[in-house]
Amino acid sequence: MYVAAVLLVTLLVVKISHWVYTWANPKCNGKLPPGSMGLPIIGETIQFFTPYSLYETQPFIKKRMARYGSVFRTNIAGQKVIVSTDPVTNYSIMNTENKSLLFWCTDGLSHIFGNQNFLSQHGSVHKYLRSLVLHLTGREILRQKFLHEIDQTTRAHLHSWASSPGTVNVRDACAEMIFESCAKKLISYDESKYSKKLRQNYRAFKLGIVSFPMYFPGFAFYECIKGRKHIRKVIEDIYQERKATKVPGHDFLDRVLEEVEKENAVLNDSNAIDLLFVLLFAAFETVSQSITLITKYLTDHPQVLAELTEEHEGIISRREDENSEVTWEEYKSMTFTHMVINEIVRLANIVPVTFRKVLKDMELDGYTIPAGWVIMMVLPLVHFDADKYEDPLAFNPWRWKGKELHTGTKTFMGFGGGVRLCAGADFAKVHLAVYIHYLVTKYRWSVVKGGEVFKQPGLKFPNGLHIKIAEKHNI
Repeated sequence: MYVAAVLLVTLLVVKISHWVYTWANPKCNGKLPPGSMGLPIIGETIQFFTPYSLYETQPFIKKRMARYGSVFRTNIAGQKVIVSTDPVTNYSIMNTENKSLLFWCTDGLSHIFGNQNFLSQHGSVHKYLRSLVLHLTGREILRQKFLHEIDQTTRAHLHSWASSPGTVNVRDACAEMIFESCAKKLISYDESKYSKKLRQNYRAFKLGIVSFPMYFPGFAFYECIKGRKHIRKVIEDIYQERKATKVPGHDFLDRVLEEVEKENAVLNDSNAIDLLFVLLFAAFETVSQSITLITKYLTDHPQVLAELTEEHEGIISRREDENSEVTWEEYKSMTFTHMVINEIVRLANIVPVTFRKVLKDMELDGYTIPAGWVIMMVLPLVHFDADKYEDPLAFNPWRWKGKELHTGTKTFMGFGGGVRLCAGADFAKVHLAVYIHYLVTKYRWSVVKGGEVFKQPGLKFPNGLHIKIAEKHNI
């Protein structure tokens, strides 16, 4: 009995040792990049999600670059990952998407956004969906229709903030403002008319969007999935009601239903609802984060605020009616404003990484990347490269003077690049520019509380940004 027990324990130790060795030393038909796979099962997930300052390179990345170089291997949430930090390599990968190297979402994100979501599509389907989304976010529809709505919504909310007797948490107030605007454009949703509140559930959802993918009560990811279920149900109810009644809402949902009902349609009911779900979240969350940062940076940098004020007061002085709405021509003329927006995007790096799935063995910088692995491109690193940007951690909009302000390049990937260049880039810029216009010309404000920002690796505002704001003519 004793001998049998010893043999069993020995066999177990051998099995576990073999498993640990295999985990730490993955098979490869060539030379893998250097690195560590971390602990069995969890890999280096905890280190990857460790919070860090807005003004530093992610320590997880920085430490491994110093040890292994610009390309290294790791394991995050059970996925074998090759991390690429070289901007030239990343730019090349961003412009390559074929049957052996495809855009990829983590299992957690796929679970959150749906397996057939817009982000996960490739080739002709992705091209079709991107074209469809541009009917909502493209320059022409913004110019013809949505600029007016963005102007009206921004004016109304800023006036409401200034009318409040207390302070305003810009983080929450911006999210509410952009959510209202986007929900109306997408599905004609009015929060006051529905018992199930989309905004409330999106708040729970976003807390877990970039978190450890642990689906157990008490974890942010668990609350995220619960929020997703509630949100999707609200959108599905609106979708099914519109489909049944055929009553147009004069919104993006009308266009989606037209596409679903076409012969040989690419969209079906399920992935159409997932598309609306993803677009609503992506639109309001990223734009509201950027607006919060703009408010913070303008508070902290009076010289930038002064030049912006001069630019926008100049725009008003050239109007016949100083209270008229922002026009498309005025938006395009806001040169310094676009310099500020680019600088915000450069420093914020709202999308810190992007992924590609390797479907067959490939070579990368002298290494072999096995099929089934994922390449994680850390795009924002180039934004902090002192060889590309003088004093890269400084907020300096003037660095963009005389430079192209509206494209993705090897040194500026704030909106991605290649076939995955953000379809909502112009949508975001218009919201930011209109917000800046009214903020600097009509209001004065001061920060009362908060303003701290960190990454995990997405942006977090732990204490919000609380301001006291008033109209200039009332001061």
